[in-house]
Amino acid sequence: METLATSSPIGSEIFALIALLVISLVVLLILRHYLPIRTTPAYLLVPIFFALWLPASIVLLVPIDLASNARTEDAGSRGIWLYDRVLLVAWRITYWLTFALTWFILPILAEYADAGYRDPKGRLLFSLRANAQYQALILGAGLATMLYIFIKEGVSPESLKSVVMALAYCWGLVLAIYLMGHGLVAIPRNLFRNASISGKLRRIQTRAPKVHENMEEAIQKLEDLEAQVAQLAQRKTGTARDFKDWIEELADETHLPESRPRTLSRRMSEPHATIPNVITERYLADLSRQLTRARHSRARYLDEWDRLLKDAVHTQTVLDSAASKKIEIGQSSPHSSAFDRITIFTPHTRYLYQYFFLPYSKIVLGVVLTLASICIIWSEFIKSINPIFSIIAVTVVHHRDSEKGEIGFAGQVIASFWILYMCAAALSSLSEVKVWRGRALVRRNTHGEAAMC
Repeated sequence: METLATSSPIGSEIFALIALLVISLVVLLILRHYLPIRTTPAYLLVPIFFALWLPASIVLLVPIDLASNARTEDAGSRGIWLYDRVLLVAWRITYWLTFALTWFILPILAEYADAGYRDPKGRLLFSLRANAQYQALILGAGLATMLYIFIKEGVSPESLKSVVMALAYCWGLVLAIYLMGHGLVAIPRNLFRNASISGKLRRIQTRAPKVHENMEEAIQKLEDLEAQVAQLAQRKTGTARDFKDWIEELADETHLPESRPRTLSRRMSEPHATIPNVITERYLADLSRQLTRARHSRARYLDEWDRLLKDAVHTQTVLDSAASKKIEIGQSSPHSSAFDRITIFTPHTRYLYQYFFLPYSKIVLGVVLTLASICIIWSEFIKSINPIFSIIAVTVVHHRDSEKGEIGFAGQVIASFWILYMCAAALSSLSEVKVWRGRALVRRNTHGEAAMC
């Protein structure tokens, strides 16, 4: 114990700071991939950064906490550790920032970004009204649950505290468990499916009509709204004069000829537009909000259709290369990433890499992740019965020279990988599970309201 008292975690602190900087850099790259950094307001960019950075820091904070609280006689075997006071402050900052972002900051800013009003006051009032309805619904459900438990169990400080804690975590835990459970199955399954080149091409062809239909609907909806703005701009009398600047601003932002890509067939009918006789501020705000959503919806499905076409062409090329044993690539697109522009393979080695190496690698990785998913589910069920049989506990807590469990650097790395895989499983389900009212992440064109969610 004397060694622990005199030791100093300077090396651990330096490592933790470097790791946090790396996490920050990764989060910034993710934001840059999905958001237009230069045009996104700071009041949206900063909360979104912390909304990603705080959960990502758990991958680092939990292993450090495990090692810091491990009872070891040698401080050197702890791995990366910090003082208890530092950990307490870190956990409190993480918890309360996450709490504030989840329940107040992000919902208010999401509705603020989605509001169609021009002035900040109108946007803020719209956001507060929308969130007040949601908070009232949650509060009513919570009070009903508390009343039921109090009738069954009686009223006491302990029961009140337990009910409040359960209600605070219930929604988040249920959603996280559902998303993670879906991802633990979906990730290995997708790897196995994509290992078959012909099967992948068939799934792309099956999916294409639905994506194309969604794209057509999004484009037509935007055309209808822009036609409505065009008719509105022609009004020079009545209540429309009171909102002349607002209407002109909407008209300047519309571009009917560019609403539909030239490669698509033109619609047979004229855009449908219905304008009320009395133009109000609420009507224009709703129209502005619908226009913004329609533009991002069009961008979403155009991007999805473009990626689907590229994936289909690439998959067909790989499938056709079985005869020639070569894969030739043309000139890279200006929008291609730096990795895609690197050509270190010859046509034959590229064929070997994409036709054999990648499919078999996906199978191997799918087997590994399948076993990891089984281990996570098994450990969750068995830990309440006998923690000795928990595979996660066995891989993280190492038993070396004594009967005490020790968590060293290797155990921390393994714990980080377990947490990282579980987080990846939950996050990968966001684009597949329909829980976000049609919101989606679009490369360099994600709507601010969608990014908040």
